[in-house]
Amino acid sequence: MTVVFPILVLIMSVVLHELSHGVSAARLGDPTARLAGRLTLNPLKHLDPLGSVLLPAALVVSGAPFVFGWAKPVPYDPRFLRGGKWGPAIVGAAGPCANIAIALIAGLAFRWGATSGALAATVGNLLATVIVINLVLAVFNMIPIPPLDGSKLLYAVLPRETALAVAQFERYGFVLVIGLVYFFGSELLGRPVLFLFRWITGNG
Repeated sequence: MTVVFPILVLIMSVVLHELSHGVSAARLGDPTARLAGRLTLNPLKHLDPLGSVLLPAALVVSGAPFVFGWAKPVPYDPRFLRGGKWGPAIVGAAGPCANIAIALIAGLAFRWGATSGALAATVGNLLATVIVINLVLAVFNMIPIPPLDGSKLLYAVLPRETALAVAQFERYGFVLVIGLVYFFGSELLGRPVLFLFRWITGNG
């Protein structure tokens, strides 16, 4: 259970993350995700073998301080989106917002349902796992470096010429992000996640 539960939570969380991208794009007028069969809760439609299973399992087994991963990105076509340059930003923000929502719901359960009774410690630990994994996903994806979701918000606020220049580095962005997390993970992920966890659970 110690190994399986975090992986199951991560799978559920990345599926809802990607589904939220697709739903928000559909509501803004883009049928791409629907036509690709990605507006579904079926995890088989979303999971990436490396990012959704192998990497999380390796992190759990190795005792890493946090678990994260990813699913296959939901496709969308910015040309169909309403809202101009804010359309992609809304689609990008939908995934992290879904993870924040899951963390908040688990946080309410943590505050109100896991503070008494014989199973309090076990339930509290399970809920804390849900909260931390979803906060890590939200904070990680909001790093404003392409291709992460935060870059879509960055493009929306930057002048067009600057945004186009930044977009040229998208092919190298994920390598840069992994390097930053490896060397500065405490500042980029650890501290924000700890702050949000304490705020959500009231354990400050």
